[in-house]
Amino acid sequence: MNTIFQYIKRYRLSTIIALMLMFVELAVELTQPLLIRKIIDEGIVVGESHTIWLWGSIMMLLALLAFLAGICNSFFAGYAAQNFAYDLRNALFKKVQSFTMATFLQFPSASLITRLTNDVTQVQQVFFMSLRIMLRAPLVVLGSLIMAFYVDASLAIYLCIGIPVLAVFMYMMVKKSIGHFALVQHKVDRVNRMIQENLQAMRLVKAYLRGLYEVSRFEKVASALKKDTSSALRLMEYIQPILLIVMNIAMLAILWFGAGQIQNGKTNIGDIAAIVNYTMRMTGSFSMFAFIITLFSRAKASATRMEEILLIKDGIEEVVLPTKIEAPYKKGEIVFENVSFKYPQTDRYVLKNISFSCKKGEKIAIMGATGSGKSTLLQLITKFYEVEEGRILVDGVDIKEWNLKNLRQSIGYVPQRSLLFTGTIFDNITWGKTKATKEEVIKATKQAQIYDSIMDFQNGYQTRVGQKGVNLSGGQKQRLSIARAILRKPEFLLFDDSTSALDVKTESALWKALEEEQATMLVVTQKIRTAKGADRIILLEDGVLSAFGTHKELIASSILYKKIAQSQMELGVKGDD
Repeated sequence: MNTIFQYIKRYRLSTIIALMLMFVELAVELTQPLLIRKIIDEGIVVGESHTIWLWGSIMMLLALLAFLAGICNSFFAGYAAQNFAYDLRNALFKKVQSFTMATFLQFPSASLITRLTNDVTQVQQVFFMSLRIMLRAPLVVLGSLIMAFYVDASLAIYLCIGIPVLAVFMYMMVKKSIGHFALVQHKVDRVNRMIQENLQAMRLVKAYLRGLYEVSRFEKVASALKKDTSSALRLMEYIQPILLIVMNIAMLAILWFGAGQIQNGKTNIGDIAAIVNYTMRMTGSFSMFAFIITLFSRAKASATRMEEILLIKDGIEEVVLPTKIEAPYKKGEIVFENVSFKYPQTDRYVLKNISFSCKKGEKIAIMGATGSGKSTLLQLITKFYEVEEGRILVDGVDIKEWNLKNLRQSIGYVPQRSLLFTGTIFDNITWGKTKATKEEVIKATKQAQIYDSIMDFQNGYQTRVGQKGVNLSGGQKQRLSIARAILRKPEFLLFDDSTSALDVKTESALWKALEEEQATMLVVTQKIRTAKGADRIILLEDGVLSAFGTHKELIASSILYKKIAQSQMELGVKGDD
């Protein structure tokens, strides 16, 4: 947990103040039994009312002091804990943003969400409770034991009988519970993943009337979480009864032998009352240990999961490194030289010995069957992954030598699945270029053939986009994504099958409008119609470059391409699908 608590250092002043105030509360708590002893021995027993009022008033003032210290302690503890959680959550999110795609895909999205929410909350709660009661509880036990010896060592010795046994018992319970709560957190991940998948596929669930089936699936996952949580909490339930039994036995011993000492005149009634009071305070603190162990065990499991994220050093994108090449992109050329690639932790090559080149302003279509490596090829250009063999040249320079920030600023990337964020249409379009003017946005939307649709909305560019663009059609989402890419005025435009929802007329107008950009375009498509409009076509087959040339050249030389063209014609769509 050392890595996690490094984020507390910034708030050490608030932490120290909270601890000092906690010690004030502790001092008052440990002083009160001594005052009770005085009131009994010097006031009640001898009938001295003045002494009773004097020490009773002092007790009231000390209680008021402890009350005020507790309020101030809560303020400073809350301030430190909230800001600690804020910094920790931001650090985790920043770390995730720095992951390479290979590293990012090692963690399920639901697991990352749990770590940034539930796990942070668990650690935050332990930090806050530590400054309030978790640290005070063991100090009350230790302090009460010391004060009991100060009052009467012959009786206080009975309190030590069960302490070693309880210490060993508590250590074993903490060690065992950490593993249980780690398992609980993993089950929380599964529940979150199930919820996430179901909400994303809600239309499909309803269309196929699979609501009851999904409910049954969720019940199984939720039942597993309930079972593991119950098991962990059941383990905690053993703690308090055992603690109370041991401490009550110790108290009975004190009362039994204390009564004998009072009769023999060896001990005063006030001493017995003070030691019993200290024993009750110890018992009360021990009874909190089950709660403390539960919180600590959960926090330890959560901290370990968060440290797994924070301590990752390999697989981090070097966006902030000094720029290796300062010159801006001017040529707009891309060259693949014998590029081979396989995804991390797999043995199968997705791309094998790919070689081709494209010049500035060229439009290259990329075709092939599902799984042939089309999208992967684009992801290598964006440097989501590093090539295994060969090299990619951008303007004659190996892509590995380009600063990542410079490279991606020169790319307009439209993914296969259109992604929009909650906000306005204007916010979504300017997401990649926040300082764009209204005129630039209008031009980009006109080029993307979405301007008229935006104007049809009542609020125009200020129309709110639902989560993931739920209130927009597939074609509208694709065109907004394209407008977002165009707005950046990139040297390279990469389209990953991102015009699939556009009709013939709209797509034709789009490609014509993009001609003025003079950007180098690589377009993944399944449509012969789209490929025919490209300068050249890359045909991939099982990760291998099967053919490369114009539409006419491939019709004449590639059997596979000819079959694709004929199949689309035979389907009666004339290349439209």
